[in-house]
Amino acid sequence: MRKRLYQIIESSNGTGILGNIYDGLMIVVIIASLVPLAFKADHEAFVMIDNIAVGILIIDYLLRLLTADYKYRKKSISSFARYPFSFFAIIDLISILPSLTVLSSSFKLLRLLRMIRALRVFHVFKAFRYSKSMNVIITVFKKQRTALVAVGTLTIGYILVSALIIFNAEPDLFPSFLNAVYWATVSLTTLGHSNISPATALGQIVTMISSVIGIAVVALPAGIITAGYITEISEEKTDPGEGKFKGE
Repeated sequence: MRKRLYQIIESSNGTGILGNIYDGLMIVVIIASLVPLAFKADHEAFVMIDNIAVGILIIDYLLRLLTADYKYRKKSISSFARYPFSFFAIIDLISILPSLTVLSSSFKLLRLLRMIRALRVFHVFKAFRYSKSMNVIITVFKKQRTALVAVGTLTIGYILVSALIIFNAEPDLFPSFLNAVYWATVSLTTLGHSNISPATALGQIVTMISSVIGIAVVALPAGIITAGYITEISEEKTDPGEGKFKGE
């Protein structure tokens, strides 16, 4: 029975109609739990939605803890002790605890409740577990991490270099190097800094170059991710053994 529960609740191992229903139910619950965060007032309907959503999320957490030995493929108590410290288990716990703070209504620190309630946005990360498309995107990021890290390193390097140049070309314009780094970042993303306008020819040239390079910097990771996504989708549709599309 526990093995069947594990197959249903784990999106990567969910089988049949029950697995799909469970995934769909959890996505609906996660979305519903975020609805109250879009309103400042605490209506009774929102409180009811929150209580129901948190109750289901607690059950989901307990079921995953109950089947932790199947997740780690190790029939020992260490599996149950290990699960609460896994990434998604921590996300689950963080997203559940703020709603349970209503039990502490007798305390005077009620003003902190609204800040703590904001932690429920971690429900969004739980949705990754139940989305097959999101799993594909995560796989793309893992496979393309070398190229993405290279682009990120190049971007950071250019920001620092252009910040050093503009900081020395316009010494009266920037009170600190951090301001120059901020200017270089917004210029690289072609957004521009409305309060800072270089007056010297060198400063204006650096600004123009930074804006032009920013177009390429934004396009590079987008192209890498798009190409990786298309490749991943093609590999899923193709039979690895025969190299033909499934169904042909």
